Amino acid sequence: MSLTVPTAVLDAAERGPIDDAVFLDVIRTSLPYAWDVVAAAAADRAPSRPFGEHEVPPPSEAERGQLLRALAGNAIRGALERHHGVVLAFQNCHRVAAFAPAAVDGDVYRAFVSPRAQMLHQSPEMRSC
Repeated sequence: MSLTVPTAVLDAAERGPIDDAVFLDVIRTSLPYAWDVVAAAAADRAPSRPFGEHEVPPPSEAERGQLLRALAGNAIRGALERHHGVVLAFQNCHRVAAFAPAAVDGDVYRAFVSPRAQMLHQSPEMRSC
């Protein structure tokens, strides 16, 4: 299961839309490792670099699973991007980059998400993730 949703939030969702603040709280409490990784990548952004990133492999399969669930789920990923004001890019089960939305049309972003970059950032220990 991707998220642990409190009964009150599930009941509210059954009645209608849920705002981002409520959804973000569910993400933060359900996927704390993924939350921290995305926050670290977003905080790593600087004017001197085109993107911030987090490249530390997760300490366990549980944390790796959190990260994969957060970045693979459109609603979760979208909420994290809106919250941090970034566009996320993801490689190799642990390399998360946070780009300014304006950078998505740029060469650095396109290079980061290219098949070439994906191939160049492979290693034997990451093939099973």
